Amino acid sequence: MRTLLAGCALAGVVAALATGCGGTSSASTADATMQKEANLYEIDQIEAKFHKATSTQNLNLMMSLFAPGAVFNVDQQALTGKAQIRHWFATENKAFKPGNHWVSDTPSYKLRATVNGDKGTLYFECHYIDPKTHEVVAWVGVDHDVQKINGKWLIVNSVASKPELSP
Repeated sequence: MRTLLAGCALAGVVAALATGCGGTSSASTADATMQKEANLYEIDQIEAKFHKATSTQNLNLMMSLFAPGAVFNVDQQALTGKAQIRHWFATENKAFKPGNHWVSDTPSYKLRATVNGDKGTLYFECHYIDPKTHEVVAWVGVDHDVQKINGKWLIVNSVASKPELSP
């Protein structure tokens, strides 16, 4: 009887150690959940910096969000690489035009992000508001594919379109 009890106790200890030392555990699940949340937060920061860049007409900040070989599909154009994307923002994007000092924002309910390993997606709408008139002067929706490259989340592909619903 003692041998049976000792064997059961030993089996319980081994099972507990296996779970805590590499088996399925709530600690590894919690770590994975925390990493996913951290990645989603970092992806969300792309949206915040995108709007800060357009609100302050900061081309360098905007370009820091794009991977070197990124593709940006906008206005029936496929812009490839940071040089073409930068040129478009500098010369064609209305938010960067001299004299347009708009505030750019995304309503939080129009923001979606996903993550799967080192890749993810980000959708948001840009609502451009003229602070003088308090009017929404322009809006656009943008679908981004993002990727963690050298430890930083960057836009690798974007598709801009007119949202179906007005702001």
